[in-house]
Amino acid sequence: MPSSRIALLQSSGRPGDTVKNLEVVDGAARAAAAGGACLLVCPEMFLTGYAIGADVSRLAETADGPAAGAVSRIADEYGIAVLYGYPERSADPARRETIHNAARLVGPDGSPLADYRKTHLFGGFEQEWFTPGDTPVVQADLDGLRVGIMICYDVEFPENVRAHALAGTDLLLVPTAQMHPFQFVAESVVPVRAFENQMYVAYVNRTGHEGEGADAFEFVGLSCLAGPDGTTRARAGRGDELLFGDVDPELLRASRAANPYLRDRRPGLYGSLH
Repeated sequence: MPSSRIALLQSSGRPGDTVKNLEVVDGAARAAAAGGACLLVCPEMFLTGYAIGADVSRLAETADGPAAGAVSRIADEYGIAVLYGYPERSADPARRETIHNAARLVGPDGSPLADYRKTHLFGGFEQEWFTPGDTPVVQADLDGLRVGIMICYDVEFPENVRAHALAGTDLLLVPTAQMHPFQFVAESVVPVRAFENQMYVAYVNRTGHEGEGADAFEFVGLSCLAGPDGTTRARAGRGDELLFGDVDPELLRASRAANPYLRDRRPGLYGSLH
């Protein structure tokens, strides 16, 4: 089975301007498809910006809102799957209105493949404006791979990633807004997660300064594709970048055969870990 090329969009776009950010997605999807990628992964909250304060409520949309339609048209035009982050407004009439830090994966024909809501909210900003999701493992099949989704802080909880490993995830997509001084997560934690769970992890970050006052952040970039052998297969710098990496099913198969972690687990010993 041939490798699957994926593209990681490291950018913060223009916070607060969904129209402009959709233009960035369009340009990145065109370039990614031209570079042979089957999938474009955008950062956390890319369609609106991350540090947007009370504008979260104004800019949030339902999962099938206008922005979703625009991304679907982009994916269909260039024949490439797209994962993007955005604030999702709950459309459930039986509940009070809630907003989730969410991500949607659309297929190369523009059809929705998976929707995920961030389960672990980081810091006061997220905890003030978002409601956490309650589904830890969300997957879809794409280009012969079982693809999983989580968002930023979620990947720092080993139980989360192990759940994906046990569910058969081959490639874990992690749109993120990872900021200074936590760059060690991108540099060290993510490759370890890939190794200990025998999967590829695509960790796709924002860049530069965003927000003001208590909600000011300096995003560190350093997006990467980490492999099941614990090596970083592709690594971005600190600025805007479209990074390409290859997911090799043969490396995945060989690494899983050689690494005993999942086979040597003793689940009966872990019952108290809750």
